[in-house]
Amino acid sequence: MIRVLSYNIRSMRDDREALARVIAACEPDLVLVQEAPRFFRWRKRAAWLAAHSGLVVLGGGATASGPLLLCSLRVTVERTEDVLLPRTPGLHQRGFATAVVRIGGARLGVLSCHLSLQGEERYAQGGMLLDRVGEMGVEHAVVGGDLNDRPDGRTFRRLAGELQDCWAAKPWGGEFTSTPEDPHQRIDAVFATPGIEVLGCGVPPGLPEADVRAATDHLPVLAALRVPAA
Repeated sequence: MIRVLSYNIRSMRDDREALARVIAACEPDLVLVQEAPRFFRWRKRAAWLAAHSGLVVLGGGATASGPLLLCSLRVTVERTEDVLLPRTPGLHQRGFATAVVRIGGARLGVLSCHLSLQGEERYAQGGMLLDRVGEMGVEHAVVGGDLNDRPDGRTFRRLAGELQDCWAAKPWGGEFTSTPEDPHQRIDAVFATPGIEVLGCGVPPGLPEADVRAATDHLPVLAALRVPAA
């Protein structure tokens, strides 16, 4: 079993000790972060978060314009690549943090994303995401991110049309990811390619409520997956 966590951390502007405790409590093998620190001493801050969560930095960060990958020592890294997406004037630069890893006998592509707030750009980025998954050269892949779109939205449906929406496949824990004070919408998700078995996915129950509220303005999404051996 592989545990994959997707989490928007709002540039670690909130209680970073609480953030590290939430991540550690989820016991992830892979963490697909959005809104990682991107400016002054960003590498040092990413390394702090990894170390205090019992993990190591895998890739991404400012070089992917926000998406970051962390992993446990179970993970063997084959390669990483940061991808910057075409930028619309006046809107934020967006990107993907990607990697190909091995965990036990499984070989897995990994992608963290934070899609645009603007609908047309977001839909185009959804297409680029699917293209990137196809270009990784792996049979199995997992995608996690802040989609800025709900399950009935055009971009969310585009992704769910080709990948498994892990919550829809095997719901577990909580559904809504925004906001911690008033969870009312699911805009964060984990997706998996069709050959992966989803054992459960959702906002993990039993996390310390005070830490969850203090850590950031999103709730984490944890997926337990069974990936066939390569």
